Amino acid sequence: MASWIKTQQKTSPFFGSNASWLESFYDDYLVDRNSVSLELQTMFDELTDNTGNDIRHIPIIERFEAAAQLPLGIADDSTSIEVQRKEASVLRLINSYRVSGHKVADVDPINYRPRADIADLHPSYHGLTDADMNTEFNTGSLVAADRMKLRDIITLLKNTYTKHIGYEYMHIVAIAEREWLHQRIEKTADKFPIDEDQKHRLLKELTKAEGMERYLHTKYVGQKRFSLEGGDVLIPQLYELILHLGKQGIKEMVIGMAHRGRLNVLVNILGKSATELFKEFEGKHETEYDHINSGDVKYHMGFSSDIPTSAEDVHVALAFNPSHLEIINPVVLGSAKARQFRRSNDVNGMQVFPVLIHGDAAIEGQGVNMELFNMSQVEGYCVGGTLHIVINNQIAFTTTHALDQNTIGYCTEVAKMVQAPIFHVNGDDPEAVAFVTQMAADFRKEFKKDVVIDLVCYRKHGHNEADEPSATQPHMYKLIKQHPSPRQIYAKKLIDEGTIFIEHAEMLVEGYRDSLDEGREVIEISKAMQKDKFHVDWSPHLGANLSEAVDTSISKTEFIKLSKAITTIPEGFKPHNRINKIYQDRVKMMNGELKMDWGFAETMAYASILNDGYQIRIDGQDSQRGTFFHRHAVIHNVTQDDNYMPLAQLQSGNAKISIINSVLSEEAVLAFEYGYATSEPNALIVWEAQFGDFANGAQVVIDQFIASGEAKWGRFCGLVMFLPHGYEGQGPEHSSARLERYLQLCAVNNIQVCMPSTPAQMFHMLRRQMLRKVRKPLIVMTPKSLLRYKGSTSTISQLAEGKFQNVIPDRHASDNDSVTRVIICSGKVYYDVINALEKSSNHDCAVIRVEQLYPFPRSMLREYLENYKNIKDIVWCQEEPINQGAWFQIRHHLQHCVRNNKHGDKPLYFAGRHQSPSPAVGSYHVHIQQQNQLVKDAISGVHGSSIDAE
Repeated sequence: MASWIKTQQKTSPFFGSNASWLESFYDDYLVDRNSVSLELQTMFDELTDNTGNDIRHIPIIERFEAAAQLPLGIADDSTSIEVQRKEASVLRLINSYRVSGHKVADVDPINYRPRADIADLHPSYHGLTDADMNTEFNTGSLVAADRMKLRDIITLLKNTYTKHIGYEYMHIVAIAEREWLHQRIEKTADKFPIDEDQKHRLLKELTKAEGMERYLHTKYVGQKRFSLEGGDVLIPQLYELILHLGKQGIKEMVIGMAHRGRLNVLVNILGKSATELFKEFEGKHETEYDHINSGDVKYHMGFSSDIPTSAEDVHVALAFNPSHLEIINPVVLGSAKARQFRRSNDVNGMQVFPVLIHGDAAIEGQGVNMELFNMSQVEGYCVGGTLHIVINNQIAFTTTHALDQNTIGYCTEVAKMVQAPIFHVNGDDPEAVAFVTQMAADFRKEFKKDVVIDLVCYRKHGHNEADEPSATQPHMYKLIKQHPSPRQIYAKKLIDEGTIFIEHAEMLVEGYRDSLDEGREVIEISKAMQKDKFHVDWSPHLGANLSEAVDTSISKTEFIKLSKAITTIPEGFKPHNRINKIYQDRVKMMNGELKMDWGFAETMAYASILNDGYQIRIDGQDSQRGTFFHRHAVIHNVTQDDNYMPLAQLQSGNAKISIINSVLSEEAVLAFEYGYATSEPNALIVWEAQFGDFANGAQVVIDQFIASGEAKWGRFCGLVMFLPHGYEGQGPEHSSARLERYLQLCAVNNIQVCMPSTPAQMFHMLRRQMLRKVRKPLIVMTPKSLLRYKGSTSTISQLAEGKFQNVIPDRHASDNDSVTRVIICSGKVYYDVINALEKSSNHDCAVIRVEQLYPFPRSMLREYLENYKNIKDIVWCQEEPINQGAWFQIRHHLQHCVRNNKHGDKPLYFAGRHQSPSPAVGSYHVHIQQQNQLVKDAISGVHGSSIDAE
């Protein structure tokens, strides 16, 4: 097997879609061995027996291509070989401009970096001389006349590929996509189709962009605003995009962007009142915020409005944004996905259009972007393509750009992993920007793929307005200070060509400033979309709270109907033997012959939620079968390549279910599901970690969005997180879901944290999540070994008639008066304690389970504790080390309960593992020792023992 793998690895570059790519490098190698990488040199040396000698194939291919274009009879001419060679050389030159023209394109407005000298863009590289300049050659697939003089061909190629737009698209394997692009690109030859109305509009939008920044710069000196100056063209770009999307039939556009230019976009694109913005600068709204509604800085806030176009209005939503770079991007795409589903499952994105605006250093530096590109064409996450706009300041953060040390390519290289076309465009040319923006939108519509526009510009001020960029970039900022603004450059262009008079340009500047001074609206917005049938009504969820009591039971009739649906496998469908046994057992559970396990109860919860008319979306690594081989909501046929989801038989209308085996990503996937949940209140959205500690990779999402999104931005979210948790001796990486971290984030009822200990609890907890009006995140410490533990089962009546119990009272002690110690715990450790008590016939201890750790059920726990008048001490028992788990986060709640007891204050002790920087030990033997000891401490430990030693 190892030998076979090595053979495949060694030969895989020679097959499939790599062939043409490899052929071109091999040809370069035969011309100049040092022109290819060392890895390729080694590979090609083996092919040529270390001689480097072989017949070049590409010139031969090109001669055949050229010969096919020659008039009949010319092949017999004595000069035919030379003619063919020249014709082939011209075709290679044309191809070189398509491949490498972007490297010399005039896309840098301040000419900060010298343009490269690319050898294969010189005619001489292909054997063409000055003597050939007036000779007519075949133009091949070039969008031009069939035959042209070489001089004119080169002029056309330079105008097309080396002016203010650098096109990168030849890395795309799909021929149809490449041909579509080169047809669209080459038919313009740098003469963009633009009329006078559009020119006036571009200048007006540039004036607004510059006017807003200058107004803020003079009125609020020194305050952070993250100025757009230098990248002003973003404003006309977005406005032209909206107008174009309106013609395409797009109904909604969702935008994610970071700080730079955000205030400008809020006012000049979405129509936020400039007066309101100025009040925020002056701190007039600070009294509206408190410890519950903390708010956020002005350049993080979101906004939405309806923008009229010549076709229909487009609803434009700018997502809220934390400071963590690029993390908003998957949230935006999740929101777009939810909006698309709501619009008759718009899987091709023909009605909802996502736009992500990146920073140059951020798009290449933040790993979430790689995760997101990787998801872009994956089922469950595809949104029909995303338009990525990079505001390329060429400086990154405050110091030298990483690419100054590393010349491997552009900041947009990451997009090539999905073969997205990339357009590098000069930010001082609004007409070029408008052209590529429309082309990008059309490409996305045609091929349902991501597109990238690299808006090459500069940053007039520092990272913020208090920064001094010339301290670290003196040469760049000398160029910037001498450089006129994009508005000045474009106004002069229009004046010089006679499109406007200088007075018109000045009038636009004065008019915009007057609008700001007088508090007038600076753009036209519409109200029509508020009546759109796809508009989400969040009003039922306003003012709702977590204390609402709901009936989560189901009728006997409903139980029979749902259980039959989830246990029925179509005739002739053959599942794996182990899966078949699981489903046979579920039939027995349905009939009351077996107690119900977790897999059955959880699936019944989904069935009932679907039946109630809610959408369900479950997402995670191996979620269809379940990490621990317990769910098997999707069954695979062993006789042919198909599968079956019993739950799908309960779908109706928008009450659809998706169970997605996600890509190996935590951060982007969790953020995607958060975005989905914030846009759809009528869906149960579940993200499941393969192991609870895997959520560590998504900690930014948890901190920035899930825990604080409502407080900062007023965003409701009912997202559920399943985090497998429990100490089974699997080592430090797969024991703890880090319960303490979630409890530390709890405040003012922002989230819920639960640790259900029975299948029935799981059933009612999930139903409660949807049936209550409140929409708050739910963090669930889900079981691992308990999934198959015979002691952790439920009955039909517990599902059909029960409810979720925040606290489960003792079910062990036979006589309350004989109880001298109460052990309080959560999760799997309950069964360890109960087993030890039963084994020792100890009836002096009662065991109470806290199933909801936040909001903590103080009154209920105190009520249960007061049933025991003779207790001497109370112990909190947990599996985790004392510095982890729930202890330090709920200790004040426990103390409140034991000190406000009608039978008098009682001492409170701890039983668990000793403090540790690691969640668990690596040795299974040591794990068992520790587990036995903590159970012993809980049951029979005395004051001064390890119960309270730490």
